Amino acid sequence: MPTRQRNRFIISQMAWVMGTILTLSVLGALSLELFFVVSLIGFLIVVELTAPFVVTPTWRRRLRWIIALGLLVFGYIVIRRILAILPPGVL
Repeated sequence: MPTRQRNRFIISQMAWVMGTILTLSVLGALSLELFFVVSLIGFLIVVELTAPFVVTPTWRRRLRWIIALGLLVFGYIVIRRILAILPPGVL
């Protein structure tokens, strides 16, 4: 049975994602890369703001894998964007 903290985490994350989609849609800037980056930033913020002070539940320890995977994808996006900006023949 989900705990109150887990429910708060899930509701906060879903609110961030829905707010991200709405905001990017209104601004006309909705793209998969931008959505992923803003959602990852929100995920990291929600993880930190809902972190317990004393004991870390098992489900929160599993979030490290999601964070690591998200940062790897973020790194890939950044490298791809840098390569797109560089003039041909630099590398």
